[in-house]
Amino acid sequence: MRVLKIAIAITALSVLAGCGETAKLPASAGYGPNPTLPEPDATLIPTINISKVVGWKDGAMPKAAPGLAVNAFAKGLESPRRVYVLPNGDVLAAESDAPPQPDEGKGFRGFVQTLLFSSAGSHKGSPNKLILLRDTNGDGVADTRSDFLTTGLNSPFGMVLVGSDLYVANTDGVIRCPYTEGETKISGDCTKVTDLPAGPRNHHWTKDLTASPDGTRLYVSVGSNSNVGENGMEIEKGRAAIWEIDIATGQKREYATGLRNANGLQFSPDGQLWAAVNERDEIGSDLVPDYITHVQDGAFYGWPYSYYGQHVDVRIQPQRPELVKAAVKPDYAVGTHTASLGLVFAGNNTLGPDYASGVFVGQHGSWNREPKLGYGVVFVKFEGGKPVGMPLDVLTGFLNADGDAQGRPVGVAIAKDGALLVADDGGNMVWRVSKK
Repeated sequence: MRVLKIAIAITALSVLAGCGETAKLPASAGYGPNPTLPEPDATLIPTINISKVVGWKDGAMPKAAPGLAVNAFAKGLESPRRVYVLPNGDVLAAESDAPPQPDEGKGFRGFVQTLLFSSAGSHKGSPNKLILLRDTNGDGVADTRSDFLTTGLNSPFGMVLVGSDLYVANTDGVIRCPYTEGETKISGDCTKVTDLPAGPRNHHWTKDLTASPDGTRLYVSVGSNSNVGENGMEIEKGRAAIWEIDIATGQKREYATGLRNANGLQFSPDGQLWAAVNERDEIGSDLVPDYITHVQDGAFYGWPYSYYGQHVDVRIQPQRPELVKAAVKPDYAVGTHTASLGLVFAGNNTLGPDYASGVFVGQHGSWNREPKLGYGVVFVKFEGGKPVGMPLDVLTGFLNADGDAQGRPVGVAIAKDGALLVADDGGNMVWRVSKK
């Protein structure tokens, strides 16, 4: 019976792949402080354009921008999603994938969706590990690796060190683990700080994490439980939000809402919280741009009732005009359906003056656009604390000539030596970008 279902699904995928629509605007229209937002193009069958993950073969590598070089910092990992640099230069990589989601794959649509994401290298079981990578001789390659934490993890993603405590965001909660500089394995017991919305659907499962500059509060992202509320708003309670957690008391509150799927949580040099946010699908290849934005306390960013400020999504009924009226426009669009998941400020990077002020953004690539977009790392320049101009390509070449994904960038971080580190969950690598 299962073989028959798979055969039917494969046939359906072949049909669906030839349906849908294509982008009518140049890719550049979906970037910048004021992207072009055409009328929605909600076809009966949405555009399906997933890249099959094939890995890096025969010595293939991504391509760095002129003046930059790229090398493999670590190979042979298992679905590294996020990288975090410890004060002594050690690098933590979260090996993670989607948790069991029994309600997410129900019905024929869910079955097809599961097959689609499996072909894209996801939903194959989570390794549930934090791996410590150490470059002992300073040659830009991790020559030792250790299983840093293997217990108490459930699809981990975000990590942040506050004092001697390492906080990790699982898909269903935040835990705190004791950390001693230089150790290659957590030696003490981890404790739960708070629960997070999860459950049997858990549509957007990645939970990112950062800490306030003064180390008193944590900020954790919780993505929506659907594309645009099609499963009812009851299961969206506490989701599509960034939560603030008081470290001393464990109490938490919704800091900002209406953020469909926020990741890449980082504080800017001037103390503002920023995030990379994945917007909604199935209204055309030209809508809606993903974005980066500073996140205001108490602000509402539109999901699901509107997008990019106050552009109403008519699919959502009943509407909430009072919320739409209050919806905040994001700061900067980073392309339609790029699945931008990683963000890190320039910090003390050593890539040169072009990368002195701004953010690096890891773009995973999405399924709902023709032609494909994302699948790389870009740099967005800042002037006066605000993003400006068009992004610069930093790392490209993740798609091969056949349109298959050799790798898929996720988290980005600045190494202690100023290089850029990129987690590649499709190629099972951590890449290192440096100045030539």
